[in-house]
Amino acid sequence: MAALTVLPEARDAAVAEATLADLEPALAMLDGDESRRKAEAFLGGVLSNAPYLRDLACSDPQRLGEVLTSVPAERVRALIAAADALRCEEEADLMARLRALKKDLALTLGLADIGGALDLTAVTAALSGFADAALTAAIRFCLWDLERRGRFAPTDPDRPEKGCGFVALAMGKYGAFELNYSSDIDLIVLYDPEHAPITGGAEAPVEFVRLTKRLVKIMGDRTAEGYVFRTDLRLRPDPGATPLAMSIPAALVYYESLGQNWERAALIKARACAGDVPAGEAFLKEIAPFIWRKYLDYASIADVHSIKRQIHVHKGHGQIAVAGHNVKLGRGGIREVEFFAQTQQLIAGGRITELRGKRTLETLATLAELEWISGETRDELTAAYVFLRHVEHRIQMLNDEQTHILPADEAERMRVARLMGFTDLASFETALRAELSTVQTHYSALFENEPELASELGNLVFTGDDDDPDTLETLSRLGYKRPREAARIIRAWHFGRYPAVRSSKARERLTELHPVLLDALAGTDNADQALLAFDGFLSKLPAGVQLFSLLRSNPQLLKLLATVMGAAPRLAEVVSRRVHVLDAVLDPAFFGAMPTSPEFAAGLERTLTLARFYEDALDRARIFAQEQQFLIGLRLLSDTLTPNQVGEALARLAEQIVAGLLPHVIDHVAENHGRLPGADWAVLAMGKLGGREMTASSDLDLILLYEHDEAVTATDGKRPMAPGQYFIRLTQRLVAALSAPTAEGRLYEVDFRLRPSGNAGPLATRLSAFEAYQVKDAWTWEHMALTRARVICASTPAFQSRIEATIRETLARPRDRAAVAGEVAAMRARIEAEKGSKDIWDLKQVAGGLVDIEFIAQFLQLVHGAADPGILSQTTETALERCLRSGFLAPEDAEVLLPAGRTYHALTQVQRLALEGRFKAEEVPKGVRDLLVHAGEAPDFAHQEHRLAEMQGDVRACFERIVGPVKAEKEATG
Repeated sequence: MAALTVLPEARDAAVAEATLADLEPALAMLDGDESRRKAEAFLGGVLSNAPYLRDLACSDPQRLGEVLTSVPAERVRALIAAADALRCEEEADLMARLRALKKDLALTLGLADIGGALDLTAVTAALSGFADAALTAAIRFCLWDLERRGRFAPTDPDRPEKGCGFVALAMGKYGAFELNYSSDIDLIVLYDPEHAPITGGAEAPVEFVRLTKRLVKIMGDRTAEGYVFRTDLRLRPDPGATPLAMSIPAALVYYESLGQNWERAALIKARACAGDVPAGEAFLKEIAPFIWRKYLDYASIADVHSIKRQIHVHKGHGQIAVAGHNVKLGRGGIREVEFFAQTQQLIAGGRITELRGKRTLETLATLAELEWISGETRDELTAAYVFLRHVEHRIQMLNDEQTHILPADEAERMRVARLMGFTDLASFETALRAELSTVQTHYSALFENEPELASELGNLVFTGDDDDPDTLETLSRLGYKRPREAARIIRAWHFGRYPAVRSSKARERLTELHPVLLDALAGTDNADQALLAFDGFLSKLPAGVQLFSLLRSNPQLLKLLATVMGAAPRLAEVVSRRVHVLDAVLDPAFFGAMPTSPEFAAGLERTLTLARFYEDALDRARIFAQEQQFLIGLRLLSDTLTPNQVGEALARLAEQIVAGLLPHVIDHVAENHGRLPGADWAVLAMGKLGGREMTASSDLDLILLYEHDEAVTATDGKRPMAPGQYFIRLTQRLVAALSAPTAEGRLYEVDFRLRPSGNAGPLATRLSAFEAYQVKDAWTWEHMALTRARVICASTPAFQSRIEATIRETLARPRDRAAVAGEVAAMRARIEAEKGSKDIWDLKQVAGGLVDIEFIAQFLQLVHGAADPGILSQTTETALERCLRSGFLAPEDAEVLLPAGRTYHALTQVQRLALEGRFKAEEVPKGVRDLLVHAGEAPDFAHQEHRLAEMQGDVRACFERIVGPVKAEKEATG
C-alpha cells in the first residue's frame, strides 16, 4: 500500500462504505492502522467508480487481501508464470483456471494502475505477457490432446510447442506489448506443413485449423468464470477467403504479391508470441523486405501517402467535444500517435534498423535521437499518449467493455475523471482537450503538403478488417442502406480477391477513386444495388489500372457507368465482360449521329474476317452484337438517342448480324452438302425487327424464302440434298447460329412461327408456295403480320424485289371492312383472354396498350391499302401518320394514338434495357423509376402512372371506334 500515489475521490460515500464493509476480510489482512486507512480511502474511491473492479474485489475478498499485501510487479510475474505452467487433463478445467488467473491479474493491475504503483509500460507489458502465457498453455493442451489421439509426435513431450510448426503471431498492440484491459488479441496463425510432426495419417491443414478454432474457444468463450481474451484472426491475409490457420508458404506468396499498405504498417508490430516461436521468427525475417523498403524512393513515399489517404485527417484546431469522443480513433487520439510513429518507420526503417522497434513510445524516443523529430515533439506526444492510454484504461475498467468512447452521460464521465485522479469534470475535460489538440497539431503537420485525404464527403477508410464508425456514417449519409455490407465489399477489393485488383498499383488507383465512385453510385438512388453490380462488374475484369485511371479522369463516364450499375443490369453484364466498350464512349463521335447500317456491316465484317473457323465466327458475332447493344443502350441512358431511334438502331444491328452470318452458315452447310446452283434465297423480317421497333430483349421473327430451278434436283456436295431439304437445313443452321448458347452467350431468340401454316409448315418456304398461300389460304391475322414484313437480306436484288412486290400486292388487295374489323376485334379479344392484364405497366398486352395501337395500324392498312398503297409501312407510327395524311385516321384519334405509341415505345425500351423478367412497379428501384419518368416526360412516377391509365383508356376507346368493341366471347374466324 505504500506505493500508492493516487487516491481517487469516492463517487458516493454510502456506496463506498457499504463496499468496504463487504471487504472486511481483505482489510483485516493489512498491517497497521495507517495502511488500513489508506487502503479504505483508496478502495472506496476506486470501487465506487469502477463497477467491474468492485465485482472482482467483492467476489473474492481473500484474493483482494493478497493483492493489497503483495508487491504488484512480483504478483504479476507469479500470475504469468502460473498460466505458463498450467497442465490440465480437461479442457473445461484449463478454461476455468485461466479465467481465474485473468481475474486476479485484472484486479492486481487495475488497482496498481489507478494507484500509480505501476506505470503504463508495466501494465500493458503485463497484460501482453499474460496473453502469451495463456496462449502457450492453450496450445500445449491442444497439442497434448493431438498426441493422445495419435495425430502428433512432439519433439519435447513437456514442451510440445517446440518444433511443432504451428505458431501464433501477435499483431497490433498485442505484438508491441501494448495491450489494454479489455483488448482483443489480434493473431495471425500460421503453420509449416513440411516440418509439422503430424502423424497417423492426419493432415496438417485440417488439424491446425481445428486446433485454431479450439484455441479461440479456450481463450474467448464466455463462461460463468468470464473469458481470458477475445481472439481476433481478421488480420490474416484476406480473412474472408482464407482458413483460420494459413500455411507459411501461402502467407509468403500473399505478402509478396498482394500485400497492402496497411498490412505493412500492421506487421511492424508483429512478433511470434506462442507455439513454434522460432518458425514464426523465421517467417517474419523472410517478409522483412515487404515491411521495410530498403531505399527511400518515390514508390515508397507514394505507398506511405496511400496509407495516409485512407485515414481521415481532421486539420485545424476546432473544438473537440469530449462527450462521446473516441480516444483511440477520434481526432487527436491514440491511433494518430501510433500512425505518426509508424509512418516514419515505414519511410526510413528499411535503411535505419534502429527504427524497427515495435513500441510506440520507444519509436518516438528513437526518432528524437535520430533527430527526425525534436525533443519537444517527442515529449509532448509521449505525455499525450500516456494520458490517453490511461483514459482508455479507465473507460474499460467501468464495465470491462472493449470500448474507447467517453460516456455521453456526465455522471459516467465523472467516474472516468475520478479514476484519473481529478476532483472535478471541468479540469479533466480541459486536460483531455489539451492532449488531443497536441496530438492533432503534430499529426496534421505530417506530410502537410500532401493532398487532403479521402474526400469532402467524410471518412472513407477501408483498411484492415474493422469497420470505421465514421466511414459507416459517411456511407449511410450518402444513401447506402447497408453500410456495413458496403464496407465489407470495398475491403474485399483491397485484399486483391479479383484479378482487376491484384496489383498494388490497381489498388492505389482504386483508393483514389473511392470518393467519386461511391458518390456516383449513391447518385443512382439505389446505392446498395449499384455497388453490388459494380462489385460483380469488378469481379469479371481481367485488369483494373487502366479502367480506374480512365474513370478517375472522366467523371462523366463514371456517372454514366454508375447509372448502368444502378439501373440497367443487362448493360452492366455486358460491360463487365467487355470493359473496352467504354473506350468508345470517350470518342466525341459517340454522342453524335445514330450508327448506320453500313457502319454496323463494316464493323461486323472486320470482326468476322478474323475468325479462324465457323464456331469462332459465331463467338465473334456475339461479342460484336453485345458490344453494340451496350453502346446503343448507353446512348439511350445518356439521352443521345430517342427511344424510337434506339428501336431502329437495334433493328439495323440485328439485320446486319443476320446478313453477315448467313454467308458463313451457307459455307458451313456447303462443307458437307455443297450448294444449290442457281437458287435464290431471302430472309424476311417480321414483328419488331420488321417494324424497326426492337428492344434489348426482342426476339427475331423471321421467314426464310427460296426459289430454285426445277431442273436442279440436288445440291452439288459430297452428301447431296434435295432443294427443300437443303433450305430447311440452312434455316436450322441459321437458327442455331443466332440462338444457340456458346461461350460468349447467345445472340437472339429466333421465332419462325409466322411462316405459312406456322409450325405445321416446312421451316423454309418456297416463294411460289408463299405467293399461292397468301392468295388462297392465309388468315387475316397473317396478313396483319405481313404489314411488318421486310426483306433484310437476299441472294439478289431481283429476288428481293419479287418478294416485296408479292407483299405489296397482298396488302393492297381489296377487302371487306366490316369482315376484317370483326376478325381483328375477335383476335384482340382472344389474345386478351389468353394474355390480358390489368397491370398498366404491361404496356403490350393491357387493354389500350401497344397491341391495340399495332392492330389499329394493321387494320387501317389492310382495309385502305387498295385505295392508297402509299399508306403501307412496316413501322406502326409511320403507318398511322400516313393514314392520317390520307384521311383514313381521324385527327382526334391520331392525337391519342401517336403520342401513346411513342410513350409506350419509350417506356418499353427502358424496361427492357434496365430489367430482366416481368416489370413489377412496386419492386422497381428508384433509379429505374427515374429513367421511366424521364422517358415518359412526366413530372414524377405517380403522374406517369396516372397518365398511363388515362392513355390506355383513350387508346381502347379509339380501338373500339375504329375497329369495333372487344368482346371476350367472340371467336376470331381466322
